[in-house]
Amino acid sequence: MPTEVQELARAAQSRFGLRLSDGQLQAFTFYARELQDWNLRVNLTAITDPHEITVKHFLDSLSCLLALKPRPGDKLVDVGSGAGFPGIPLRIACPQIELVVVESIGKKADFCRHIVGLLGLDGVQVVQARAELIGRSAEHRGRYDWAVARAVARLPVLLEYLLPLLRVGGAAIAQKGESGLAEAESAQAALQVLGGELRQVIPVKLPGAGEARYLIVVRKISETPAQYPRRPGIVTKRPIQS
Repeated sequence: MPTEVQELARAAQSRFGLRLSDGQLQAFTFYARELQDWNLRVNLTAITDPHEITVKHFLDSLSCLLALKPRPGDKLVDVGSGAGFPGIPLRIACPQIELVVVESIGKKADFCRHIVGLLGLDGVQVVQARAELIGRSAEHRGRYDWAVARAVARLPVLLEYLLPLLRVGGAAIAQKGESGLAEAESAQAALQVLGGELRQVIPVKLPGAGEARYLIVVRKISETPAQYPRRPGIVTKRPIQS
């Protein structure tokens, strides 16, 4: 078993209480190899060192389990997933969930489809589309128990992407760096408008990573008004502010 996979197994159990099976660890091994291979031809990620892939992609994705408590059949949407993070690692670790990966860039969506097929992950759909359009689609709006995103946009913008996708009672998890606390404060107006409520800010410590990281957990407590999300471009140009 590669050293990085052993590190993943130890850290997942000690930090998140997650015991990964041999099959799951093998899936992460294949995932890392394919990410490195594709990255030689297609620019998917700046993180290519095996140790950094383990920590900054896989463990960082699995840190969502500090807040994510999925039940069998729960539906999770990962918005702006890039090369599949955090959604695909979460699906490897939690086979009971149904996952939709949303990624607007074709080469990254293609890689996600490749990994899903290679690993034989059932109940996973990859959608190449902008988050603003997905949020207005009857197929996706109000359909999910969980919505996750990593490094997509500042929180007031991100909430306009995520909250329309959730059913009332569902929860969004935004993975944030050291700006997380300030972003949570700046998002109060967006929460009120979009039907959300801040529930938790969970600090995350990854092995060897000095920078602060946070999970911003938001519960959807009422329906999002029909005019949200606004059309592409408007959300980022004019974020909801007090």
